Amino acid sequence: MPTLIRMPAVAAGATEVVLAEWPVGETDSFVAHQTYAVIETDKAVVDLEAEADGVLVRALVPAGAKVEVGDPIALVAAPGEQIDDVAAALAALGVTVAVEHELPVRREVTEVAAPPSAPRIAADGRRVFASPLARRLARDAGLRASDLVGTGPGGRVVRRDIELAIAARHSAPESSAPAPGPATAQEHGGITEVPHTRVRRAVASRLTRSKQERPHFYVSGSARVDRLLALRAEVEAATGIKVSLNDLVVRAVGRAHELVPELNVTWTDDAVIQHRRVDVGIAVATERGLMTPVVTDVTGRSLLDLSAATRDLATRAGDGGLRQHELEGGTVAVSNLGMFGVEEFSAIINPPHASILAVGAARQEPVVADGALEVGTVMRFVLSVDHRPVDGVAAGRWMQAFLRLVEHPAGMLA
Repeated sequence: MPTLIRMPAVAAGATEVVLAEWPVGETDSFVAHQTYAVIETDKAVVDLEAEADGVLVRALVPAGAKVEVGDPIALVAAPGEQIDDVAAALAALGVTVAVEHELPVRREVTEVAAPPSAPRIAADGRRVFASPLARRLARDAGLRASDLVGTGPGGRVVRRDIELAIAARHSAPESSAPAPGPATAQEHGGITEVPHTRVRRAVASRLTRSKQERPHFYVSGSARVDRLLALRAEVEAATGIKVSLNDLVVRAVGRAHELVPELNVTWTDDAVIQHRRVDVGIAVATERGLMTPVVTDVTGRSLLDLSAATRDLATRAGDGGLRQHELEGGTVAVSNLGMFGVEEFSAIINPPHASILAVGAARQEPVVADGALEVGTVMRFVLSVDHRPVDGVAAGRWMQAFLRLVEHPAGMLA
């Protein structure tokens, strides 16, 4: 008997997502764990994987359509199963394609047999079809989908084709591709109007709610970081691998959370959840908006592994290649504007975290050491804290522990 596939809940609180593309075409077979559909939430791209072998009998939603969680999206059959009357099979499962109100996107169901996106004409005259997700990723990366060879159903350009093109461009000695930017910006009356991306809308909504619902308070401190910079140089000299100053700050945040576990928490309506492992979000600015991927187990990793994981997440955030689970979890985030010369700022807490650390620039300043004036390198930090699960004393002890780790970095490697 055929099976009806419904849109799963792939992100906490999401009620509507976009079905970005169908890597598997109608009547095509697929195997267990193969991606048969790709969906896009406000924050990430999510692959839907098959639980067992099967055949995609009918796609009920075209690529690019918005779908509510729980709505039917496809009819699948077991390998070798013959479905003579698709409409009857759908009716037996409670889906009547002729009735629009039973499926909000039903008006579009009759279009699934047609190409899901308008064709583009390549330089050699080929008609090139691309999924809506592929077109957006190509636009963000400064590529033209019509220049690529598609590997999707019927030669359609899909996400993996864009990812391969981006990877090839990054591996080339030089890239002549134009910088990515919003292709839909409109100029009129002396102004430029840039439409919101889904990511920017989501970030704006989430941070507005955070500032309104979370009673923020702030603790700040400064630390001399000459030893931290020396450790960074020593690691690079010993391994040949560059570790960023931000990687060391993230490690210190994780260790401070272990020393003051009252900060390694999240708030719910019924309880304060205490976490054992320390997972830290990293604020990354992208063309589509602010992303905060989460580095897991920052104190259980080696420093080099932590650095590699952070670099990988930041790169894929810029390329639109993050997965939903990489944007979830954690109790704290780090936002660093030091590379822009910003000395000090405060950040808005990224839900559901209980705090966020704002990191300023490392600057040479006059400092007093053993009663004498000398030049030292100083950084300033501001921790924004949710006052619901965390008290001021705990935040103060955390800042004290963190600053001690930054000034005496051997303690963060223990």
